[in-house]
Amino acid sequence: MLRGLTRAGLGNLENDKEFISLAASYGFQSVDLDAKGLIDAYGLEASKKLLLQQNIVIGSTNLPVEWRQTDKEFQQGITHLPAAAQAAAELGCTSCCTYILPSTDFKSASFMSVVVKRLRICAEILGAYGIRLGLEFVGPVHLRTAWKNPFIWTLDETLELIDAIGAPNVGILLDSYHWYTTGLTNADIEKLTVNQIVHVHINDAHDIPVDELKDNDRLYPGEGVIDLAGFLRSVRQTGYNGAVAQEVLTPEQPTATPEELVQRSKVGFDRVFREL
Repeated sequence: MLRGLTRAGLGNLENDKEFISLAASYGFQSVDLDAKGLIDAYGLEASKKLLLQQNIVIGSTNLPVEWRQTDKEFQQGITHLPAAAQAAAELGCTSCCTYILPSTDFKSASFMSVVVKRLRICAEILGAYGIRLGLEFVGPVHLRTAWKNPFIWTLDETLELIDAIGAPNVGILLDSYHWYTTGLTNADIEKLTVNQIVHVHINDAHDIPVDELKDNDRLYPGEGVIDLAGFLRSVRQTGYNGAVAQEVLTPEQPTATPEELVQRSKVGFDRVFREL
């Protein structure tokens, strides 16, 4: 598996070039970023050269479509997806991910129908460029009641959604924080097949009751109570060998420098990976 980073938890990075360079300097092998944004900033050939020189791959890019709100917003967003998918493909990225909030102001049943249709359209566009769509269920209890009606928040429900979408390139974005906050076990991961996992996030949790954990108050890998080595051993057992990207959401922007935060991330990854 590839050690990876997202921008979350790395402070005030100046640009993608700094992000990629810092990741490489501390032994990371992948970054999650906007492939089209990278090409727009530096050009296609320069972006390819930058990644190649730093021996970095793009682990995943975010879905640039607002599919959770109105039809107008969805239609506006979907027009940008082919260009984003083409950019990702040109830079060798085969994963595009989005998250599912566990509650909604829309009526749950009707919203489910809309979501299936919208995500199927996204998957079909991405599939034309050889890109998979990863869906991330979100676990923290406080978000399950943040909006009027309950929605998808478990692994099983997400797998049911994927089945309803019916596109072969749709799978799970498996996040250690959401795995932990929904009470899943290693056995739940080991039931998955390698084809069902599109991407993986890693982060840690405070030593407080699970129901009190907040989505935007996570810890760096190895600094909390989640059995991350066990989590990754189970992921590896499925046959997954792609990127494992750190995603540390925090209540406020970290005050340390990006280099200090990447170094801190490396220490955490080293601690976890030594136990594999």
